[in-house]
Amino acid sequence: MSRTAEKKTIETVRKALETAPERKFKETVEVSVNLRDVDLSVPKNRLDEEVVLPKGRGKSIRVCVFGSGEMAQKARTADLVIQPQEIESYAGDKKKAKKLARSFDFFIAEAPLMPVIGKRLGVVFGPRGKMPRPVPPGSDPTAQINSMRSTVRVRSRDKRTFHAPIGTRDMAPEDIAENLDFLMRRVLVKLERGRFNIQSAYVKTTMGPAVRYL
Repeated sequence: MSRTAEKKTIETVRKALETAPERKFKETVEVSVNLRDVDLSVPKNRLDEEVVLPKGRGKSIRVCVFGSGEMAQKARTADLVIQPQEIESYAGDKKKAKKLARSFDFFIAEAPLMPVIGKRLGVVFGPRGKMPRPVPPGSDPTAQINSMRSTVRVRSRDKRTFHAPIGTRDMAPEDIAENLDFLMRRVLVKLERGRFNIQSAYVKTTMGPAVRYL
């Protein structure tokens, strides 16, 4: 990226932060992207990407692990470890399963557990984009858990407008700008015509005004 483009991104982020009224909670900073000339009724044209932000998300991200034995022992950095025998307690209580999906940003599961998770919890996890990422039995998920804490999911579904978090208001504008440019480069690579498939893009805090980026 050229210095001019980098400077423009930082200025855009700074303006979004400066024009947003102060709130009593930590606001998320997000990018809102409007697509054009993309047939989103065709599933393969939809965006569904996980992006590891270089400067992190600026807030606590919760990770849940489905595992047993050795892997459960190694998953100490996770926020919750669910043993195989506990899966049915969630599957048999849809309200409890929905709360689980809501309470965690990402899920990891030992590969052998994926069929039962898909069968028993897929109806809740699937539509929310929360299906676990499979890992080999007994593996150490620590690195993956740490990576997930900086990960955002970019999903367009069948809508022309989608949103993605790029940080929080208390982060440095330069760090948010770096996250923004990194995420948008990933998006552009996935679009068939790149920049020509983007009508516009805006940066804003949770409750602040939108500032044009593209």
